[in-house]
Amino acid sequence: MHTLACGRFRLALQRPLVMGIVNLTPDSFSGDGLGGDASRAVAHALAQLEAGADILDLGAESSRPGAPPVAAADELARLLPVLRALRDAPVPLSVDTAKPEVMAAALAEGAAMINDIAALQAPGALAAVAASDAAVCLMHMQGEPRTMQAEPRYGDVVAEVGSFLAARAQACLAAGIDAARIVVDPGFGFGKTLAHNLALLKDLGRLRALGYPVLAGLSRKSMLGAITGRPVTDRVSASVAAALLAAERGAAIVRVHDVAATCAALAILTAVTA
Repeated sequence: MHTLACGRFRLALQRPLVMGIVNLTPDSFSGDGLGGDASRAVAHALAQLEAGADILDLGAESSRPGAPPVAAADELARLLPVLRALRDAPVPLSVDTAKPEVMAAALAEGAAMINDIAALQAPGALAAVAASDAAVCLMHMQGEPRTMQAEPRYGDVVAEVGSFLAARAQACLAAGIDAARIVVDPGFGFGKTLAHNLALLKDLGRLRALGYPVLAGLSRKSMLGAITGRPVTDRVSASVAAALLAAERGAAIVRVHDVAATCAALAILTAVTA
């Protein structure tokens, strides 16, 4: 049985895992940002646990299209109180950040995974993760958040995303990060048109063939709004459907806002495919 080494945790991957989103930003695209309200953030995280989350993903800097950068000090001020309060949680705590100094501080406070939209490309990021026993999620993004949706272009989006992720995984191996700690993420919505996103979802198995667990983050994203015509506040059904499709196509982890609904749907999928 394949497992993911994630700090003190070993996560079995015989069924799709659910990563619950805990947004600590004031400007989340999905409208669920908790800003600097640590008590509300902790309560939300505990509710995600109760709903069945296998991993909690804490993010203190918005990566929505057009999002401005946040200073490391501000990111840490939002993140650390919540991370410390949840340190003894029975599931791994993932920290969604691209800053090596935030990674190092989070890992020192017990984070078991780094979820990096920049795939550890910032100077010092590889070293920060390599010095720990944490897992890392390497995501593909064309451009950067402020400009990524301006005019994304690919020849073969699945091949190009796969090539990038393979190269970043190889960089991790060379830095001393064991293969059992690596997850890859195609980066739905990060420098991709609707057609690009659909191509990636349809052929997710090609990315699974890289040999690493695949994380799919489709929850409430604009591609779902483009397909259904629903606003971001009314995309639960579309998000659950997208998570199921990703799981059917080999995603080992689905990153979601709506944990309870997703867990229920995945339980049906697991029962049918067992």
